[in-house]
Amino acid sequence: MAAAETAEAAHAAVGLGLEHAVALLATAVIAAPLFRRLGLGSVLGYLAAGLVIGPFGIGIFTHPASILHVAEFGVVMFLFIIGLEMRPAKLWALRKEIFGLGAAQVLTCIVLLTLVGMAAGIPWAAAAVGASGFVLSSTAVIMKMLDDAGETSSVAGQRAVSILLFEDLMIVPLLAGVAVIAGLTVGVAADAPPLWQSIAIALAAIAGVFLAGRYVLNPLFALLARSGAREAMTAAALLVVLGAALLMDWGGLSMAMGAFLAGVLLSDSIFRHQLEADVEPFRGILLALFFISVGMSLDIATVLREWPLIAAGVAAFMIVKALGIYGVARLFKAGRHEAVQRAALFAQGGEFAFVLYAAALSSGVMDARISAIMTAIVIISMALTPLVVIVLRRFEKKPEESHEGIEDARDLEGRVLFIGFGRFAQVVRGRYFDH
Repeated sequence: MAAAETAEAAHAAVGLGLEHAVALLATAVIAAPLFRRLGLGSVLGYLAAGLVIGPFGIGIFTHPASILHVAEFGVVMFLFIIGLEMRPAKLWALRKEIFGLGAAQVLTCIVLLTLVGMAAGIPWAAAAVGASGFVLSSTAVIMKMLDDAGETSSVAGQRAVSILLFEDLMIVPLLAGVAVIAGLTVGVAADAPPLWQSIAIALAAIAGVFLAGRYVLNPLFALLARSGAREAMTAAALLVVLGAALLMDWGGLSMAMGAFLAGVLLSDSIFRHQLEADVEPFRGILLALFFISVGMSLDIATVLREWPLIAAGVAAFMIVKALGIYGVARLFKAGRHEAVQRAALFAQGGEFAFVLYAAALSSGVMDARISAIMTAIVIISMALTPLVVIVLRRFEKKPEESHEGIEDARDLEGRVLFIGFGRFAQVVRGRYFDH
C-alpha cells in the first residue's frame, strides 16, 4: 500500500505517465515525415508539434521543463557522435577556425547586439547578457540541419562545427561575466565562489575527461568485447557519454562539450563504429524530444502581450547578427555563398540562452519581464531558422563545381547497394539518393 502511494505521489510530482510517452512518440512520428514531405524539415515539425501539445496548445503537457532536462541529452549524444568523427589531428588542424573565426564571430556579434538592446532602452547590463545569450547559436538546430543536408563533413560544415565548439567553450566565461556584471550593478552574494575557484574546477573536469579517455576507456571496451555481453557494450557506450557530460556539468561547463571531448578521445579507437551504432538510436529520439520540448516552452501569453516588442526584437537581433556573421566570414576570406549560408544558419539564439537568462534573473541583472521577452525571442528565432535556410537554398544558386573532363551521367537506371552504413555512406545517400 505504501509503495503504491509512493509511486502515485511521484507520478503526481513529475506529471508524466504512459499516456504522455505515447503522445510524445505519436507527435514525433507524425510531425517529422509531414514537415519533411512539405519541404520544411524535421526540426520545424518538432517545434510545431511541441507548440501544439504543450501548455499553450491543447495542454497535454503542463511542465515542459521536466522533458527539456531529459531531452537535452539528445544534443549531448549528437556532439559525442560528431566527436567520434573529429580525430585529434583533425581538430588541431581546425584550431585557427575554432579560436580565430569562432572568437571573431562571437565577440563581434555580442558588441553589435548589445548596442541593439541599449538602443531599445534596455539597461546596459541586461542588454549585454541578452546579447550574449542570443549570440550562442543552437548547436542542436545547426547540426541537425547540416546533417540532414549531408554537409557536416564539407569544408564549410567543418568551419560551422568549429564555431559551435568555440561557442560551447564560451559558456564558462559568459556565466562568470554574469557574476561580474551582477557584482558591479547589484552586489556580490556573500556565498559566491571566487572566480579562480570556478576556473580551477572547470580545468579539473576537462583533465578528468581527458585522462579517462586516454587511459581507461579503450581497456574497458576491450574487456567488455571479450566478455561477449552485447547489452554491456551498449550500457558502456551510454555510460561514457553521460559520464563525460556529468563530469563537465560538475565543473560548470557544457555537458555537450564533455561528450564531444569524450568522442574525440575515442575517435582513434577500434570500437569507434560500435560506439556510434550503439548511441545513434538514443541520439535520434532524444534530439527529437529536445525540439518538441523547446516548442512547448514558448510562452504564448507573453508573445501575445508583448508581440510588438518581441517581433521587433526577433527581426532586429536576427538581421544584425546575420550581418555581423556575414562580415566576419568575408573578412576571413569565405566565399559569398558560404558567408550567406553561415549567416542564415547562425542568425538565431540557442538553448544555452535559457541557462544564461536564468542566471541573470536570479542574480538581479535581468528582471522577469525582460527575461521572458528574451526567451521568447530566442525560441522564435530557433523556429524561424529552418524556414530562412530553406528559402535561401531555393533562391540562391550554389556555386558550380568544375567537372572538366568528366562525362555527365544521363538517363541511368538501376539500384545502388550500400554495404555498411557509416558516416560516409550516410552523406552519399543523403546528398545523391534521398530525393
